[in-house]
Amino acid sequence: MLKRLRYRIGVFFAVLGPGFITAVVDNDAGGIFTYSQAGAKYGYLPLWTLAPITILLIVTQEMCSRMGAVSGKGLSDLIREEFGLRTTFFVMAALVLANLTNVMANFAGIASSLELFHVSRYISVPVAAAAVWFLIVKGTYASVEKIFLFACSLYVCYIASGILVKPDWREAAIYTVSPVLVLDPGYLQMLIGMVGTSVAPWMQFYLQAAIVEKGVTAKEYGESRIEVIVGCVVMSVIAFFIIVACAGAIWSVKPQDIHDATDAAKGLQPFGQWAYLLFCAGLLNASFFAASILPLSTAYTVCEGLGFESGVNKRFREAPIFYWLFTGLIVVGGGVILIPGFPLVRMILLSQVINGMLLPLVLIFMTLLVNKSRVMKEWTNTSFYNAVAWTAVVVMSGLTLTLVAISVRDF
Repeated sequence: MLKRLRYRIGVFFAVLGPGFITAVVDNDAGGIFTYSQAGAKYGYLPLWTLAPITILLIVTQEMCSRMGAVSGKGLSDLIREEFGLRTTFFVMAALVLANLTNVMANFAGIASSLELFHVSRYISVPVAAAAVWFLIVKGTYASVEKIFLFACSLYVCYIASGILVKPDWREAAIYTVSPVLVLDPGYLQMLIGMVGTSVAPWMQFYLQAAIVEKGVTAKEYGESRIEVIVGCVVMSVIAFFIIVACAGAIWSVKPQDIHDATDAAKGLQPFGQWAYLLFCAGLLNASFFAASILPLSTAYTVCEGLGFESGVNKRFREAPIFYWLFTGLIVVGGGVILIPGFPLVRMILLSQVINGMLLPLVLIFMTLLVNKSRVMKEWTNTSFYNAVAWTAVVVMSGLTLTLVAISVRDF
């Protein structure tokens, strides 16, 4: 019994990485801004969304983890094989557009967090871009994963920051279990953005590719599944504390829109220097972390879909398309935010809503693939997983159409 337990623990730590990293890094600069905006404008009201979001996140991440372990192929690779190159190209084009705006948002997060300490973005962004490039291009999967896991641990800053604000825990608890739907364009956009930033389409592609590159197989599936679930729960806990911190620090004083995540950090200053500094440190860590992952995810997606060599374990000459695409996304993503007057905040919010709108499309392909016995053998979906996935497709499509209808009516 003890020997078997030690074996399972050993396997768990051997597969630890892809699921945990993918879930936690979803709290990037765009995610932090979305959650901060939700708390600052609507207080504790949006907390009810975290429970269904967590269930959806667990189901989608586990599906991708299982597909990667059983098939040994990435998601875009399977889409190309099962649905053809034309469909794959359409999906990838939409993802590249959404991911590029997310990359910009994360370099903006790096710039904004360091500008609070009087470091010019014309210094911070090029230095961060160079650091991200060297980390991925010169590293191996094992070394990069260790750095990413360390970055995951620094998200505790948001938990500490939320506690230091001393929010109304009773009200937070009530709204966590009390669903409230308001037919207001701003509120619906926030809901779609919260789902889009929590269960982002890029996550599914990155996770499955990382599972394959790490070499996780169906034999280690049980431990990999636990890792995925733990990562999803940690991600939701961090989101909870970001919303609570901004509700307690900003909404309780005066409900308002915030212009970026640094506005949320400034709102915490009256509650002590530590609350402010920890929020800033969390934003810098999350932004740098995601600025590494998102271009990497996009490069994986495109190269798998078009049949090019990809992977951090390969050298530049072995996978030139993979690394040039990764490099191009960093250069464009970092360069655009240095343009004076660029409407970065609107783009950040739009990128999260685009994620939410794209999610039903990605979920449809995922659910169809994971139910193909030719691909998954005996590892196809259960009825519960199919119910959650198809319900998410219907609900997200419905929210998107409702938002469009209300916006057109009020135009």
